[in-house]
This record gives sequence, C-alpha cells and structure tokens, in this order.
Amino acid sequence: MDVGDCPHLPDSILYEIFLYLDHLDVLSVGLVCRQWHAVARDEFLWKELFYRYYRVSREVPRHPAAVSWYEDFQRLYDTIPCVEVQTLTEHNDQVLHLSFSHTGYMFASCSKDCTVKIWNNELAISLLHSSNMRLYNWSYTQFSQFNSDDSLLLVSGVFVGPRNSSSGEIAVISLENFTLLSRVRNKPYDVFGCWLNETNLISGNLHRIGHITSCSVLWLNNAFQGIESENVNVVKRLFKIQNLNASTIRTVMVADCSRYDAPDLLLDYKEQLAAAASPYQVFDLGSDSEEEEVKPKQKVMPEPVAQASPDGGSGTAEDGLQQFLDDILEGRVMPVLSERELETKVAELLARNRTKPPELNQLPTEASTKKKYLIFTTGCLTYSPHQIGIKQILPHQMTTAGPVLGEERRSDEFFDSLDHVIDIHGHIIGMGLSPDHRYLYVNSRSWPRDCVISDPMQPPPIAEEIDLHVFDLKTMKEVKRALRAHRAYTPNDECFFIFLDVSRDFVASGAEDHHGYIWDRHYNICLAKLQHDDVVNSVVFSPIEQELLLTASDDTTIKVWRSPRTVRIHQARKPKPRKLLFSWLMNQKS
Repeated sequence: MDVGDCPHLPDSILYEIFLYLDHLDVLSVGLVCRQWHAVARDEFLWKELFYRYYRVSREVPRHPAAVSWYEDFQRLYDTIPCVEVQTLTEHNDQVLHLSFSHTGYMFASCSKDCTVKIWNNELAISLLHSSNMRLYNWSYTQFSQFNSDDSLLLVSGVFVGPRNSSSGEIAVISLENFTLLSRVRNKPYDVFGCWLNETNLISGNLHRIGHITSCSVLWLNNAFQGIESENVNVVKRLFKIQNLNASTIRTVMVADCSRYDAPDLLLDYKEQLAAAASPYQVFDLGSDSEEEEVKPKQKVMPEPVAQASPDGGSGTAEDGLQQFLDDILEGRVMPVLSERELETKVAELLARNRTKPPELNQLPTEASTKKKYLIFTTGCLTYSPHQIGIKQILPHQMTTAGPVLGEERRSDEFFDSLDHVIDIHGHIIGMGLSPDHRYLYVNSRSWPRDCVISDPMQPPPIAEEIDLHVFDLKTMKEVKRALRAHRAYTPNDECFFIFLDVSRDFVASGAEDHHGYIWDRHYNICLAKLQHDDVVNSVVFSPIEQELLLTASDDTTIKVWRSPRTVRIHQARKPKPRKLLFSWLMNQKS
C-alpha cells in the first residue's frame, strides 16, 4: 500500500535488509518511522545480532533472567564495568590484593609497601585508614578478608622471623577503632587464612617429616586474643593432613553449603563437558564405589604386597612395608627407587592405617544445610599446587568448644583424609567462589597433556595461557568449557597467585599481560580488557553493585571501573556550572 506516494516495504524485506546492519545502525534506522521501529525491535533480528556480535555458540540459550534478546544485548553492551573513572595512587609499591566488605561500603587493599589500607567506597573513593605492619616485622601484606558482619578485618602477610627466616602471619583489625586485636602465625604464608564465622578464623602450620614429606595442620583461632600471645593463641585443631612429594596445603577458603538451594545462576546447559573427555578428574574419596578411578599419568612404581596374617586376614601396613624393604634389599624390586621415591612410598604405607577415613555421603542434603566445605590447593605428584582438596567441616567443628587437639580421633588415627580431590593437571594460580558459593572458579596454567613427573622437585613446564575452570560444588563436577583469554609468563618456580572474583553475572581475573579481564558467566565470552602498566594481581566486584570493579596492579595503582550506564547516570546528576566567569568578563568590558 502506498501512503503519500511512499511505498511501504513488507516487514519481511526490511528484516532481511536489517540483517546486514550492525546493532548501532539498526538502532538508528529504528528512528525513521513506526514500521521501521517495530522491525528494528524484532526478537529474531536481535537474536541474530546477538550471536553474531558476541560470537556465542548457538547451542547456548538466552540468559535465564533475560526478558528479550534486545535487553540481553543491551545488558552486555552497557553494564560491563569497563570505563576507568578513578585511579588511586596512595600505595608506593606493588598492590597485591583487594577485598570488599559485605555491605560494599568499604574495601581493603594489601601491598608490598607493607600497609593495609581501608577505603570508603563512595562516588569519589577516599582513604579511611592505613596500618603499617612493619612494626610487627612483616615484609609485606598479601591478603585481606572482612568477617560476615564487617566488624573485623583479617589481614595476611609475610612475617620475618629469627635469622631472616620468612613465614606467614595473620592479624585481626577492629573496624570500629582500627586497633590490632590478635596475631596468629600462618605457615606457609600462602595458606592466606580465612574466616569460618564472625569471630573464628582458620590458619595453617607445616611440620616436616622427611625431605619431601610433611603434614599440614589447620587451626581454628579466636579473633579476640591479646597481641602478646601470638605464639600460644591457637584454640582448636581442625585437621591434620599428610603431604607427599613436597606438596603443601595452600589458599584455604570456606564454602557455605546452605546457599546451594538458591543459586544466582545455574550453569547447566548442554555445553557441559563430558566427564570421559575431560582431563580434569574429580575423585570422591567418601563414596562406596569400587570402580577404579583414572589417575594422572605418573611414573609406575611397584606396589608392596601385604603379608598374610596367621588367621588368614591381610597384614598391616607395617608388614607390607617390611616386605617391601626386604624386596628392595634383596633386589626383587626393579627398577631401584630413588631416595625421594622411597620416602614417598614409605610415608604412604605408614599413613595407610593411621588416617581417619572420609565421611560418607558428603554431598549436601536438606538435612545438612549447615555444613561448610574447607577448600584448599594441594598436590600429590610435585610441590606445585595441582589439586583442589575439599574437607567438610561439620557443625560441631565450627566452635572452639570441645576437644582442643583432636582427641575425638582414635589413638591410631594420626591424619585426616580428604573428602574430595579435584585434579587440575596444571599449576593452580587462583581460586574464587561465586556469591552463592555453588560454583568454584579456578585459574590454572596447564601441563603438557602426556607429561610424566619423575622428580617432585622438577614439575612439568606450564603453559602461558591461563585456563579458568568452573566446578559445581553441589555435584562435584566440572561444568562448561574452560575460559581463556588471559596470559602469564613466569616459570613454575616463580609462579605467583592471581586473584579472581565472581559476581552474579560476571567473572573477572587479573593476568601478567598487564590487563584485567571480564567474562560473562552464562555465555562464556570475554567482554572486556582493562589496561594497566604492569601485572594485574587482583580484581574485585562490589558485592552490591556488579557494575563497579576494582583492579590492583604491580604498577602501584588501584583503578576504579564503572559501566557506561552508571557513568551516564552519575554525570546526569552533576549540576551544570553557571557561566559566572563569562558574565563577569562581559560586565568588565562594558
């Protein structure tokens, strides 16, 4: 039909034409007339534009919270915190870590300048307090965490002990008057430490048993002990875990199982990896299954055969050890093991009957919503962290009441076993929980696929590409494909932790390539690169506003990033300055 001698093209023809335009042009032509506006807002059109612009696999459905493809396109385009609005320069050395309070009103920063700074999170961020930890023989601060009611701040750092020996220490600072409440030794220092509840925190200690064998002890500490009692302020021992092949427990964190039933975002669409095709295995050490698990490839060593006991039963670990040593001495075991291999084998045998078995049925249920998981990095093949250990903390273990040194064990149970182990097949350099504690995100640098580890002191080379894996802590399975965009360059023996953070819809991470990165959790796509002048060590979202992100770098700065949408809103609120100077000049001329 012609109206005013202007022919109207059918909607189907306009649709085909608009498919050749980019999203900005589509928005522009939608202003021409009502018909063009209606076609320019067509759902099928914006679905095509979405998949084409963001390069998302068409197997991935629309975000479950999205009302339309147009609105979801706008969400990813306009709500990513990628606009730099402020640079904080109060630190004078590398900034290593950032953490927000739960209310989002404050955040803390740790640095190689040995200070922990607490900031007011206002429209223009300002410094609230700075504590210099050199007064307590610290070398630098490396990590901080607010307790659940934001009344206390846990600060972790590297402590210089006698004869310049270095270890870790945790300090607790009151946020009411910024006084130091307690100090707790923490070894190794990259255990970092974490809060278990409002007033109790978890620290670590390391005891050497042999050249490459040790045990890690995790302690529950009271936050309100005097600062003069730093050597005797341990309240309760939680777990004692054996370490083999020079590995140790590091990077502890606590996941709250009670949040699983109300996840912010479910990552369960069909793009999940098939377990058989994935090199990242999850071992459920508490199950009754007798199926043999596939283990990472390693040097094959002969297993000792336990001697039969007089009553027909199997012998003890000591009997097997004696037989194993006799076989070595008499040349029946080939090839001859190195000293390190022999130490590991002996340690495994001695601990076999001295380890408390894992609790059965560890997956969260309706009756166990008060349970929490203790999550940490560990290993079994080499000193570089390549596994994630998971140990459930039962309700009676969340208080300092009861047995102090683990007397609930039988006298012959020397070690605690792990409930789950996730093998990453690479060097783990970062971990973070989603806000609902349902998903664990892990930064790792992978090993060569068919590598063989024959010496625990010489781990395999690691890739420059950083893989970001996602594990569902409710099912203990890996979901989605690994995210990749960021890079790191330091070798195995110099590799350091890069902190990541997860919001409701996004995940962000630092990198050694002088950028921070932001991905969408649902679509698995990289959305933004945030520029710094050096390594980006830490990123953190505001817990109440995911359109605000902070990044910390070796360039000594903290950068504040907001989304284009919030920048426009804040600029619109600013009153326009009056042209007083121009009026004054005109009056002077007259």
